[in-house]
Amino acid sequence: MRNVVHIIIITVCAILLTGCGAEQAMKKGDRFYALGEYFDASNQYKKAYSQTPSKERALRGQRALKMAECYRRINYTQKAIAAYNNAVRYKQTDSLTYFHLAQQLMKNGSYKDAAKYFQMALDSSLTSKSLTSLAKTGLRSALQAPDWKKEGSAYTVKRENFFNSRRSDYSPMLAGEENNQLFFTSTRNQAKGDEFSGITGIKNADIFYSQKDEKGKWQRPEVIDSELNTEEDEGACCFSPDGRTMYLTQCRADASYPRYATIMTSKRSDAAWSKASDLKLTRDTLSAYAHPAVSPDGEWLYFTSNMPGGMGGYDIWRVRLTSNGVGGVENVGAPINTAGDEFFPTFRPNGDLYFSSDGHEGMGGLDIYYVEKEKLEAARILPTDINHPGYPLNSQGDDFGMTFEGLLNKGFFSSNRGDGKGWDHIYSFYNPEIVQTVKGWVYEQDGYELPEAQVYMVGNDGTNLKLSVKGDGSFTQAIKPGVDYVFLGTCKGFLNHQEQLRVEPVTESEEYVLQFPLASITAPVLIDNIFYDFDKATLRPESTEALDKLVALLNENPNVTIELSSHCDYKGSAEYNKRLAQRRAESVVAYLTAHGIANDRLKPVGYGKEKPKTIRRKLTEKYPFLKENDVLTEEYIKTLSEEQQEICNQLNRRTEFIVLRTTYGLFQKK
Repeated sequence: MRNVVHIIIITVCAILLTGCGAEQAMKKGDRFYALGEYFDASNQYKKAYSQTPSKERALRGQRALKMAECYRRINYTQKAIAAYNNAVRYKQTDSLTYFHLAQQLMKNGSYKDAAKYFQMALDSSLTSKSLTSLAKTGLRSALQAPDWKKEGSAYTVKRENFFNSRRSDYSPMLAGEENNQLFFTSTRNQAKGDEFSGITGIKNADIFYSQKDEKGKWQRPEVIDSELNTEEDEGACCFSPDGRTMYLTQCRADASYPRYATIMTSKRSDAAWSKASDLKLTRDTLSAYAHPAVSPDGEWLYFTSNMPGGMGGYDIWRVRLTSNGVGGVENVGAPINTAGDEFFPTFRPNGDLYFSSDGHEGMGGLDIYYVEKEKLEAARILPTDINHPGYPLNSQGDDFGMTFEGLLNKGFFSSNRGDGKGWDHIYSFYNPEIVQTVKGWVYEQDGYELPEAQVYMVGNDGTNLKLSVKGDGSFTQAIKPGVDYVFLGTCKGFLNHQEQLRVEPVTESEEYVLQFPLASITAPVLIDNIFYDFDKATLRPESTEALDKLVALLNENPNVTIELSSHCDYKGSAEYNKRLAQRRAESVVAYLTAHGIANDRLKPVGYGKEKPKTIRRKLTEKYPFLKENDVLTEEYIKTLSEEQQEICNQLNRRTEFIVLRTTYGLFQKK
């Protein structure tokens, strides 16, 4: 009898202790959940669930539901489905539970079961119009997704394991003048800090990068080794058009307060990125701001936020970027934003806006959508303006974070398709659509690139654009066949240069190259390839091409007057060389006036050997024995080798012009 009593007492104590342990775990789980630490919360809820007797069906169902909500938020799809199914089994469900289970089944590719639960959500007493709308969209998606997968698209997709780790790698972003740098977010072991996130169960993310070598091969990814990365969570970065400012997302830890994402900025000094600083978008400190994207013209910053005034969940917003800071924040509105979540805005260089959403019809999880630039700039965007690129760019998993390699429809994106733990990985994509582009180079005539230049592009189809150039003086722009374009290269301190272009349709993507050599207003400009008969002032026929370019330049800059000068080497008498140089300068002027240039815009001067050439830095690359600012006087030349002397004499024998005025004809009396 005594043994029976002891057994009863032990059993009761065990039950009480188990119950206390479960309650304790639930309290811990609720605290973690309130802070947004869903991984830690899920472990506590799982512990409580396992300690809940099977006969307490309602309690097990409630705890299973809390587990499911955590797993859903950290992309543990299989575990979320199992936990939701337990909640359904124990009859602890409502329309929202059916809806969330259906969403997880979509991410698992179980479209038939997903349709069933979307329908059950619609048949239940739905709590809001927005949930009804999302359930209807989900049902249509579940019915259409198998056909989308079967139809496919022109896209090819490949998992790029060279950039991926055993953890999450996402939000790739190409940078550099030739797209030779790839920045991305990663939670791999090399990320800073030793602690694991209570949200995800893995390390906080840092920004990593890879660079192409001289042969175009990507190098091993490395963490950005500066103050940019911290022990906090950094990622999802983008860049200003000039590449000097990085916008990124940072999520700071707080043991007693929910973590809200914020947008930060970092400046590049030489090759290093500075410590990130807050970008204050609003005074609201209780909302999240993440996933920045700068428009190609640099005028707008798009981002994701759940701030009040949105359409439900997370929306895409934008704010104007000015020299004095940011302007007012505005919601981009419907139909881009929905009652669901919209994340990861990004721009194709042609101005098309790409984003990810679970509120539009899709294949499961976040799908990628885009709006063409012309539609984006219209007074009103229509639902039919939202494009779904189809499979395999989109999948049953989360697909997001696009970046483009120039104007072609190729680049990288991220997806967690097929990953049992819901971790993201980097993929490449390519769509062989035909794209015709023009690439221009703006540089100083006889000098280096001009990154401060502007190029104006006008087409007879109404195109009127102002294009900025990159640090290497280049620009790339999409063009349409059958349109007549005029490009005007300009830069302060230089004469304008104009190019014209018209292309016809092609069967493959093609790039057309234009050169914009700008003549300096303050320094002598060499007129290359001017040839005279030996010891005469007669222009040779092969000089025509260079002279015609000078005619065009003067016509493009009608308010300019120039001094046209001819120079000789030191051989021969000074007086003879000067007379010959004068006649040669006059021959060039005669050609220009014969081709329509007003005589009073031209001043011919023969200097002979009076003004030997001064070496500019660009010329030292061709002739390493010369140094910048060397003056090719007779005394200097005679110190050189015989071969080098002949080179210097050739450099001295030249025809140049220098700008005298830029106001010709502007103030003439009527």
